[in-house]
Amino acid sequence: MVDARRVGLVGLGNMGLPMARTLAGAGFAVAATDSAPERRAAFQPSRETVADLARESDLLLLSLPNSGIVEAVVETARPHLAAGALVVDTSTAAPASTRALQARLATHGIGYVDAPVSGGPAGARDGQLLVMVGGSAADLDAAMPVLGALAREVVRCGGPGAGNVTKLVNNLLCAAHLALAGEALALAEAGGLQPAALLAALNLGSGRSGVSEVNLPRWVLTESFDSGFSMGLMRKDLRLALELAEELGVSPDLARAAARLWETSRDTLAEQEDFNRMVVYAGNRARKRSGERARQ
Repeated sequence: MVDARRVGLVGLGNMGLPMARTLAGAGFAVAATDSAPERRAAFQPSRETVADLARESDLLLLSLPNSGIVEAVVETARPHLAAGALVVDTSTAAPASTRALQARLATHGIGYVDAPVSGGPAGARDGQLLVMVGGSAADLDAAMPVLGALAREVVRCGGPGAGNVTKLVNNLLCAAHLALAGEALALAEAGGLQPAALLAALNLGSGRSGVSEVNLPRWVLTESFDSGFSMGLMRKDLRLALELAEELGVSPDLARAAARLWETSRDTLAEQEDFNRMVVYAGNRARKRSGERARQ
C-alpha cells in the first residue's frame, strides 16, 4: 500500500487551493500545479507541469472542472507515476469516464478513487468536506489518510464510479430544491410571511432540506451569493445526471423539468454566477407568471 505522504494536487481553483493548504497544514508534503501561472503562484511549492508533479507524488489529487480535463490530466500524468501510486479525483465527473480511467490505470499498477466532495471552499479550508468515494477496497484504504484530513465524513459508496453517481444524485436533488425554494419563497411572500419566519418553521418540519437549512440563510437571504459554486458547474452536473439516467434506462420526469429551468435561466444568469441565484430566478419567474395570469 502506498504511503501517501507526498501529495501532488492538480487544480488550484476555488476548491483545490484550500484543499492544498489544508493538507499542508495537516503535515503532508504537498506540491501543486495549475494551467494558470497566477494560480500556481498562490501556492508553494508549485510545479509548472503535471508531468513534473506526477514524478514526485505518491498520491495525485485532482480538483478539475469536468471529465474531459480529468482524462487529459490523467493521460499526461500516467507515464510519470510509479507503480503503486494512487490517483484521487475530487472532481464531479461522468461515472463511465471514471470507470474507464480506473481500469486503464489498474493495468499499470496505479490505483484510482473517485472522491467528489460537498461543502464548498469553506469546507475545504476547514477540513469539513463530505467526501463520497468509489473504488476498490484497497484503493479506498490507501486514500483515507488524505481524504480524512479534508473531511468531516468520508462515505464509501461502492466500486469505481459509485462516488460520482452519488454526487450527481446529490446535486440533482440540490438543483431541484433550489428551484422549488424560489417558488416556495414567492408563495410565502404572497401569503404575508417573512422569509426568516418561514424558515424557522420549515427547518423544524418535514419540508426542510440542505437548501432550507444552509443555502437560504447563508447565501440567499443575506444576498451574499459567494458560495464558490457556479451556475455553470451545476448545469454541467445536471447534464451529467440526465446522461447517466439515459445510460441506465431511467426516465426522471421531475429531474428533466428542473434541468430545463436551469437551462432556461442561462439568458439571465451567466455561467460564473453563484448557483444560489437560482432561488431568486425561480421566485421571480413564479411572480411574473402570476402577474401575467392576473392581467388576462
